[in-house]
Amino acid sequence: MDIILASQSPRRKELLTRMGLSFRVVVSDIDEHMERSLPPDKLVESISAEKARAVQPLTAPDSLIVAADTVVVLDGTVLGKPTDEADARRMLSLLSGREHQVYTGFTILQGDHIHSQSEETFVTFRPLTEEEIAAYVSSGEPMDKAGAYGIQGLGSMLVQGIRGDYFNVMGLPVCAFGQALEAFGLFPLLRRP
Repeated sequence: MDIILASQSPRRKELLTRMGLSFRVVVSDIDEHMERSLPPDKLVESISAEKARAVQPLTAPDSLIVAADTVVVLDGTVLGKPTDEADARRMLSLLSGREHQVYTGFTILQGDHIHSQSEETFVTFRPLTEEEIAAYVSSGEPMDKAGAYGIQGLGSMLVQGIRGDYFNVMGLPVCAFGQALEAFGLFPLLRRP
């Protein structure tokens, strides 16, 4: 089966590879900042569906397209990717010593069959000093990540606790995604050697 990942995210590539899936990347070119009035779960589902639909004309009719989108939410406010270092410092200061939610929505699209869903994970940051925030921002890691941190990298040292799917915070809820693939005739766990 021709599986298409509609994302440049190295983390999503890594997670699909870990699942034993063979795929190729076709990047979508959409505005990821649409419909901000939607609740976070519906927002990420909507954006992931738009990414999948944008890629579909560039692929074979029977290709299975996978797209995802992740946001961080604090007190009902969506924190996307920082626009610059000052914005990253602002986000990290807001998250310091607080619990927030991470929502990832994913879409699987094949022909006319489309499935979108989202997952919520709760993450708590330890209190951070200004010096720690500045050092983390200067590493460059926060700049392409929702909420200005990556849990799988240096950002792991900011996280005091987590409730829910760790991989959801990385950018794809692997358990839910693996189960959703079954409706498309893919059973990644059973295909493994």
